[in-house]
Amino acid sequence: MAELLHHFTDWYLSTLSQGGYWLIAGLMALESTLVPIPSEVIVPPAAYLAHTQGQLSFLGVVLAGTAGSWVGASVMYWAARLLGRPIILRFGRYVGLGQAKLELAERWCAHYGPPGVFFSRLLPVIRHLIGVPTGILRMDFRWYALTTLAGSLIWCSVLAWLGLSVGRHPELLAGSLHRFFALVLAMAGILAALYYVFVQRAAARR
Repeated sequence: MAELLHHFTDWYLSTLSQGGYWLIAGLMALESTLVPIPSEVIVPPAAYLAHTQGQLSFLGVVLAGTAGSWVGASVMYWAARLLGRPIILRFGRYVGLGQAKLELAERWCAHYGPPGVFFSRLLPVIRHLIGVPTGILRMDFRWYALTTLAGSLIWCSVLAWLGLSVGRHPELLAGSLHRFFALVLAMAGILAALYYVFVQRAAARR
């Protein structure tokens, strides 16, 4: 896993100057589907390079990340709505979406509604899945789109702020961007713990 992350960081950092905002948006769109690309290794490095190299802007990174997240989440919603629950249950396990995860996400969505979609965009694991139950349950897409956009904007802003802060204090990296990726992944681990406490345990009781 560490070697795979190392290769990804090398590729991403070397390609970002050419791909720019489109690359950020594209990766964040994939991150909002079932593709296991953590947003923590997409947005913060881009904001860091925006501060240190000036080829990108902080606002541009945030908007590109937000737009990509919204597109990917919308694709998940409409795919689930058009395919329906039986097909999702039948084939979801092949992409890491088993019955238990789907039922957990459905309980979360049914109980919390649009506010739950908003907060799900700030949490790991469920942020990738929330489009599926909302599509299956046919939540009003206008509410889904609005809350997804708001939650994604906040999440991308926080990640970009982290990258900007590290750019202003390069001593935190000790000369290695790979340590930066390790730092943001550690933050992802903390968020995963919060996810377990506030989402999975709460939803499992319902």
